[in-house]
Amino acid sequence: MSITWNTPPTDLDDPVLIVYLGGWIDSGGAAQLATDALLKECEAEPIAVFDDDTYLDFRARRPTMKLVDGLNTVLDWQHITLSHGRDRIGRDVIIAHGPEPDLAWHRFVNELTTAARDLKVGACAHLGAYPFSCPHTRPSRLSMTTASEDLLATLPFLRSTLDVPGGIGSALEHSLHAAGIPTLGIWAQVPHYAATMPYPAAGVALLDGLKQSLDLVIDGTDLRSSMVDHRRRLDQLVHDNSEHALMLRELETAHDAELSDAPQIDVMPPTIGNISADELSEQVERFLRGQD
Repeated sequence: MSITWNTPPTDLDDPVLIVYLGGWIDSGGAAQLATDALLKECEAEPIAVFDDDTYLDFRARRPTMKLVDGLNTVLDWQHITLSHGRDRIGRDVIIAHGPEPDLAWHRFVNELTTAARDLKVGACAHLGAYPFSCPHTRPSRLSMTTASEDLLATLPFLRSTLDVPGGIGSALEHSLHAAGIPTLGIWAQVPHYAATMPYPAAGVALLDGLKQSLDLVIDGTDLRSSMVDHRRRLDQLVHDNSEHALMLRELETAHDAELSDAPQIDVMPPTIGNISADELSEQVERFLRGQD
């Protein structure tokens, strides 16, 4: 076994497993923001850690060496951890967090699936976010992936049809589904022009998606406050530039038309305006850095 348990929790009541392993698509850091809110609000404490040398390539994820006047005081290593806490209504939550494994994916998936069975996990969701041609003036929409036709039929999230490289979450979907644990990926859309900096609105959308799909109750008060402040700064950016204002109106028109025409299909709107996503992202970054 490559997992070391502290004190496994006992008497869990139908726990849910939430997975965020950083390294795959997380535009705006939305899944990380949502996971941080989960860990904080659930007062989650570590219950197990996976063996670093089995799963992580430390030439790619070098530990941070903290120097004080030349003295090597500590090495800060990354870990893949299982933590346990409870949501606002006392629901047991197991959170798998840390970096996505660099190695031995089959072994890791099997070990996490075994741990989920041992903990009697009733359902699982993994989190992510992706850039999309959508306006920041509309709530971030959610799409889903799953190996379960039953889940696909019962949840209202967007669906996509495409070939795309998979993350560890896609492998977990199949393994946990085969073990009888309903599992889905919840993905938030992030405006393409804000995807390279923290985008708390998508993190809030992911928390709301967890409530809708798994009945988890997480207030996310700090994250929602950050969302309001971030929205204000983006509004100011648009207000001060006529080209940005035109782009935003066109994005809003395309977004609203898609909602009315095909509410279940995740399709990229047509090219918007004369400014490219890269150019606009650079302008947004410069503006927000100036605001900070």
